[in-house]
Amino acid sequence: MKEKYVAYVGTYTHGSSIGIHLYDVNVEEGTLSERKVVPVNNSSHLAKSLNGKYLYSIADEGVAVFAIEADGDLTFINKVDIDGMRGCHLSTDEEGKYLFVAGYHDGKVTVVHTHRDGRLGSVVTGVFHKGLGSVGERNFRPHVSCVRPTPDNKYLCAVDNGIDQIKIYRVNRRTKRLELVDILRCHRESGPKKMKFSKDGKFAYLIYELNNTIQVYRYDGSGKNPVFELLQTESTLASHDDETHDATSGLCMSPDDKYVFCSTAGEDTVAMYKRDEQTGLLEKQCILPISGNYPKDLAVFPDGKHLAVVNHESNSITTFAIDYEKKLLTMKGKPMKVETPNSIIFSKCQE
Repeated sequence: MKEKYVAYVGTYTHGSSIGIHLYDVNVEEGTLSERKVVPVNNSSHLAKSLNGKYLYSIADEGVAVFAIEADGDLTFINKVDIDGMRGCHLSTDEEGKYLFVAGYHDGKVTVVHTHRDGRLGSVVTGVFHKGLGSVGERNFRPHVSCVRPTPDNKYLCAVDNGIDQIKIYRVNRRTKRLELVDILRCHRESGPKKMKFSKDGKFAYLIYELNNTIQVYRYDGSGKNPVFELLQTESTLASHDDETHDATSGLCMSPDDKYVFCSTAGEDTVAMYKRDEQTGLLEKQCILPISGNYPKDLAVFPDGKHLAVVNHESNSITTFAIDYEKKLLTMKGKPMKVETPNSIIFSKCQE
């Protein structure tokens, strides 16, 4: 590929790291080379704007936004308070008007207005989840772990890891409030974690942190209310000997949308599934170790031929060549050191 790319890796900063690590990407080799670090307090999740011009980051102060320069460098624009405890996940709507923030610690969904010049505006609205969970060590409280708009931009899906639900909201454009329209109730103690949609908008993929599974839903937003039909449930584990200590944590798709990948901490593996584009169903290809501890997030390189995994507990990034025919992941060189990485995003340079 002739195009140049960079990778952004968000980290916690209670140790020696100071923020977002920026890497130059060798797409052909499947390797990363660190260029610089941009200061942000505890960057636990990253997201890009719809037009690719801005990078959003969770920060202790709320949310920070940066302009993405032609060479991939980042220029700070501003930060805003989200009127609650620090968030853990970010996404934007399909029109680029709103930034959605998931609050793990306070169970809150927050909507922030975004300006055309990249600035983050004020909080538009926010909703605190209510209800009781079923896992004692999580204090039985709501913990919103992911917010994801449906591809048709009609609804917002808020994955609640604490009460085993996905709450589905409509953003009322007139009142600018979130209106609850439906709830997907998951199995007790399943711990839904992250959700992604296929590019055609027909299927949703949901991973579960506690029962270590991935589910496939058919989505239809053409009617008065959204319809999510459960099609498939697959294990994310290579072994079921000690699954109480495993936690499926990361989810991504290949650039061509033909493969789904998820990572599991404890077992410290990555699972690769082939996706049927017509039915949405998954076929397991392999589940292999990633030579790191607590693979918190992962992303496929822009060419679709390599995979990067950020390993939170072993303070490392490991990269792999993907052999789709042989159903294998082959490690590329030694792990790269970076302290407490949380999130990774690839971005195309404009120069």
